[in-house]
Amino acid sequence: QVQLVESGGGLVQPGGSLRLSCAADGFSFKDYLMTWVRQAPGKGLEWVSSISLDGLATKYADSVKGRFTISRDNVKNQLSLQMDSLKPNDTAVYYCAKPKSPYSSVLKIPSIDEHDVRGQGTQVTVSS
Repeated sequence: QVQLVESGGGLVQPGGSLRLSCAADGFSFKDYLMTWVRQAPGKGLEWVSSISLDGLATKYADSVKGRFTISRDNVKNQLSLQMDSLKPNDTAVYYCAKPKSPYSSVLKIPSIDEHDVRGQGTQVTVSS
């Protein structure tokens, strides 16, 4: 069974850092582009970042570019998101997500609706 389990969230002051992790199981992790999405209170899902199958290509939402870094370990089947210079409007539940189809490219990232599996999410709260 396909499973994604996020961890690493918490409460942090503005300007602080957190590192999120996502453990993947039940599918061939190395064959899938992987994505982080987030949902702020009262809002819909927002795409944050995606990473290519080999981890060499990445894309970021403008709102996080230069502050967040996505990475993956295809041996450990793990996806990560390093978040620096956090802002209060980064407060959200963060999910890792797997697209329905393998071999997607960061040149044409699947829409959120085209990601068929998300984890349970991890809460990130940025507040003083």
